[in-house]
Formats: sequence, structure tokens, C-alpha cells
Amino acid sequence: MKLNQPIIDHHMSKAIKAGIFPGASLLVACQHEILHCGYYGRQQLSGKPVDSLTIYDLASLTKPLATSLALMHMLQAGILQLDQKLSTIFPECAESDKGNITVLQLLCHQSGLPAHRPYFEKLIHCPPKNRSNQLLSMIFDEPLIYQSGTKTIYSDLGFMVLNAAIERLNGFRLDTYIYNNIYHPLGVKDLFFIDLFNPSDLCKTRFAATEHCPWRKKMLVAEVHDDNAHVTGGVGGHAGLFGTIMAVYQLLDTLSGIYHNDSQLLVGPSIIQRKWIQTFFQVPNCAERPLGFDIPTPPSSSSGRYFSANSVGHLGFTGTSFWMDLKQKIVVILLTNRVHPSRHNNRIRSFRPLIHDIIMQDLIK
Repeated sequence: MKLNQPIIDHHMSKAIKAGIFPGASLLVACQHEILHCGYYGRQQLSGKPVDSLTIYDLASLTKPLATSLALMHMLQAGILQLDQKLSTIFPECAESDKGNITVLQLLCHQSGLPAHRPYFEKLIHCPPKNRSNQLLSMIFDEPLIYQSGTKTIYSDLGFMVLNAAIERLNGFRLDTYIYNNIYHPLGVKDLFFIDLFNPSDLCKTRFAATEHCPWRKKMLVAEVHDDNAHVTGGVGGHAGLFGTIMAVYQLLDTLSGIYHNDSQLLVGPSIIQRKWIQTFFQVPNCAERPLGFDIPTPPSSSSGRYFSANSVGHLGFTGTSFWMDLKQKIVVILLTNRVHPSRHNNRIRSFRPLIHDIIMQDLIK
């Protein structure tokens, strides 16, 4: 199977010239075979060209690729249950309207919590070591905007709570847990969080820059873009993951292999079992948003018109996305830094479905 790579390259280059993003990595795979992996533009407006080593702030891809997988592993290990109530994890919220919210409702964005709150505006004035606990308290004090389980409203706050639950239940922070139990056993190397409170030596020349932040008063490079994740140290359940396009593909390809029971890609049952992958990709009564993932939402899905209903994916605010057609075994990953130099550039919204349609039209011939 082949793709019309010149047409793909043309549209990617055209997008850069139009200012949709300064740089991008694009990967297309089918049946576990990479058909296209292209690198376009620059890591910064006047920086080095994008290449295979370029690391992106994956933003909300953190939800499916870190938080959901960590919870998947914990469910498999019997550490928690999907119907478990928050009151059993956080006794401090037992008497509030948050006590009866379940893990399932948080994962499916049906908790009743609002989509976003600028908690960083207050947290920035707190001692760094107190910010994570203070954030959780602020969420528990947040009024619900609808009765839990009655609607689906995408919520960063719900995944902030899941992040806290992961640490409360097993004693390990999300970055440590996901590395020890998922990434390292699978040999996924370039997928990681950056701890801003305990900085390590990083080769910043590998990172695609994100926004010139008005309140941080600098260009963000190798620092999480999300405001709330930044003030709490860079490790969040909703944002904070960084990675290369090949690392994202390696993880997705492994998940796809487990889902399809493809023997050449199966891993040991102590890592992830097939039934848990299937559970998270297809959950009855949670069709709008499976457990930490999205599905195509016609007629205006970012995946375009040709991904089947049996597809999962996710978007990231910084300009990242992946879509995986489980029926046709097709994976398309687009990583960009469309927020560079400003988050007010939203032109990627019309480009995403366009490039997916161009790719899929070629594949389904």
C-alpha cells in the first residue's frame, strides 16, 4: 500500500506558509506498517528544522496516553474499580456533592465538573510544595454545573482529580507510575513528563517551542504550556506529557496490536491485558467519549469524513492529535506547535479534517 506523498507534502508545506503552524511531524501507518513519516517547517519561527528527534508538548494527549493507561493498569491490578466513588479515595469529599462521582464518570467526562478554571492565577501565589493539595481542594470546592452522569462535558478538572487519585491509591506520582509500569516495559523512550520543581539537564534544542506566555513573560521551551499544569510542577493528569512522533506511534501501535490480538505485538499480561484495551476503547453508554479517548463526531470531526465509527483519538491544545481506526488498523498522528508564538491561532481547526481526508481518501482506494 502506498500514499501520494507529494500531495501530502504539498498541503503540509502550504499550511506552514499560511501560518497554521510553524512546524509539524506527520505519521501515517496501516496494518502496523509506516506508510509516511514526514517532518515539516521549524521548531520555532526562526529555529532549526523539525526532524525525527523533535519533541512536542503533547498537551491533552496526556489524558489517553498517560492518565488513562495508568488507570487501566491499576484496574487490571485490582487497585481501583470503574464504579468506585471518590469518597472511597478522598474521604475529605465524602460529605460533598463530589463524593458520589465515580472513576468511570471522570474518565468519560460525565462528572458534572466544569471544563476549565484558571486556578493558576491563585496557585502561583502559594508555596510550590502546597500547590497540588491546594488545587485538589479548589476542585472539591467547585460547584458542579450539572448532575453527575447526566451529560458529557469535556473537563480538564476531572483528569486533575484522576491524577490525584493515582497518587493517593498507589503512592506514586503519575510520571513515575506510567514510566515504571507502561513506558519502560514497552521500551518507549521518548515519552515523558518534565518536573519543573526538580529540573534536570535537557537538550532544549530538540523541543518545539510553544507560546510566548504573557504571564510567564517568556517563550516556553521544554516547559509545559498548560497554565494549571505549569504551576503545579509540570506533571498533570490533563496535560504535561512530552514526546516525539515515533514514541507516540510506538505506544499506539502496541495498543492496537493488543486490541487486535496480533501476536507479533503482544506484551506480557502484567503490562496491559487485551480486555482492558477493549474496555477503554469501547464502553457501553459512554459513546460520546470512551475512557479517556474521543471518537469521531460527524459531521465536523477533526478526523475528517472517512474514519470509521470504530475509531478512537484525541486532540491536544498545542496542536497535537492522533486518530486510530481500529477497524481498518490505520493510525494518523499529527504533532504541531500551532500555539507558537500565540495560542490565538486557531486555523488548525479547519486544516485537521482536511489533511485526514486527503490521507484517508488515498488509503481507502
